Amino acid sequence: PISPKCHANPFPHLRYRYPNHHDLPKLPHTLAIMTIAPQFRITAVPGYFLQDDPTTDPDTFDYVKSDFGLIQQQYSQDGQDLPNAQTGSQWQRFAAHIQRLNAANKDQKLKVLFLGRHGEGVHNVAERKYGTKLWDDYWSLQDGDEDGNWVDARLTETGRGQAAIANAAWKQQIDAGIPLPERYYVSPLNRCLETAQITFNGIQGPFQPVIKELLRETMGQHTCDRRSLASEIAEQFPEYRFEDGFSEEDLLWDAEVRESDEQRNHRLRCLLDDVVNDESTYISLTAHSGAITSVLEVVGHRRFALATGAVIPVLVSVERNTPSSL
Repeated sequence: PISPKCHANPFPHLRYRYPNHHDLPKLPHTLAIMTIAPQFRITAVPGYFLQDDPTTDPDTFDYVKSDFGLIQQQYSQDGQDLPNAQTGSQWQRFAAHIQRLNAANKDQKLKVLFLGRHGEGVHNVAERKYGTKLWDDYWSLQDGDEDGNWVDARLTETGRGQAAIANAAWKQQIDAGIPLPERYYVSPLNRCLETAQITFNGIQGPFQPVIKELLRETMGQHTCDRRSLASEIAEQFPEYRFEDGFSEEDLLWDAEVRESDEQRNHRLRCLLDDVVNDESTYISLTAHSGAITSVLEVVGHRRFALATGAVIPVLVSVERNTPSSL
């Protein structure tokens, strides 16, 4: 797993907008985590989900038919005193197993990240239409074409259908005993906000999603990744809550410079440091292919490309860093 050091300039891709990085404190304080060393060591724990297995092919894997990838197995030393530890469903036994392990080690906590990719957006259709090279070289820099606009790209009807499939899959797994997310975090881009809204519609338990600026797609140049005003988001999605300090305007998108993979990795590693810093064990993050790629990389999980609308659970161990480990 990647453990980034602190960055004096946390957003080097913004050097054109902020040529003097000392101007960066003008950015919202919610982004200050980008400038400090990580508090936690976050590492993927293999052996619980099929997506960990190198023989599982991402191109053919079906998360719906495979119970989100949960491996059917017995867990060693299942706690006799915990409900469902030995006689419950696979998900119930998994939850009891994680509960026992967390109770046994106060210095290391296990958490499950449910990473969901947004459904198909109009920009995905446009990239297929023009081909990746022409899309990257020209069309991604435009606001749209004769077929429509893709600034802060919206879902297509196919994308909404993919989110509905995820909704049905969640309800099926709830019937099988899957632990519900205790926290819901969502990218501020419209396609993720709508995907999460559809995915968790009618799911039991409180759905109180928090919009996280750092959870967004690779930043810069591509207009599909420029977010809307906070006031516009609030009007369309009144049930969502903004993290503290969320700015009205998009301060992170730059028309001239594209964020590098390394910079995106650092951003998502900092985002993880933020979201694991509470007592929650099960955390939902609705995001993008690039963001999810970075999450998997920085925790040491194998690369696993998700189709639009798909979900991957990742078990991670979380330990607080000590000065000697930084």
